[in-house]
Amino acid sequence: MSLSLIGSPPRCFALVPCAGVGERAGVGGPKQYHPVAGRAVVAHTLDALARVRRLEAVLVVLSPGDAQFERHAPDFSGERAWVARCGGSTRAESVANGLDELLARGAQPHDWVLVHDAARCLLRPEWVERLIEACADDEVGGLLALPLADTLKHSEDGRVAATVDRTAKWAAQTPQMFRLGLLRPALAAAGGGVTDESSAVEALGHRPKLVAGDFENFKLTWPGDFALAERLLRTRGAAA
Repeated sequence: MSLSLIGSPPRCFALVPCAGVGERAGVGGPKQYHPVAGRAVVAHTLDALARVRRLEAVLVVLSPGDAQFERHAPDFSGERAWVARCGGSTRAESVANGLDELLARGAQPHDWVLVHDAARCLLRPEWVERLIEACADDEVGGLLALPLADTLKHSEDGRVAATVDRTAKWAAQTPQMFRLGLLRPALAAAGGGVTDESSAVEALGHRPKLVAGDFENFKLTWPGDFALAERLLRTRGAAA
């Protein structure tokens, strides 16, 4: 796919899918609204994105019936803070609907979209800047990721069936940064089962760039993740 850069230089938009229910987290509701270190998970996430100077705007994609967001993220406001209640039943659908919303608000096909998980609330602005700097002139785009350090096991019936070679394997993180005009058709072709944007782009035959992330940029998924995030965020606050 060829994307000609004609006219204005490409801008960067962040898109945060925030329509999930977080069943695995075991916190009795959507995990993005669970309190961690005195604020909702998503409030920490959006605060970090708001401090990325190269972002034109941040779009949060909520489920159509969400009546909680404004209460849990009261500081998300201003010209660069956008909200759309157009989320779908899957992450891919929410992101795809969010891309349509960005187009409706004036984004162009050659603009960059950085999709970030609402539940990666330990994000630091400098990591986002690192990704933008690394991918700004790239033909495809890329994502934050970490080389795997642990030995991997393949399981069957709760027992080890094989040890998986970890050489050259990375754990994907977010943000994942792709041009709107590439990501939109990639998601449409991949369908609702795709779990990250890079997978959809890869399915079209592209090779996204891997940009070194950080261990702290983990996604809050299991109950123990919330306690770890609490400790790390409070440590940051004490050091500020």
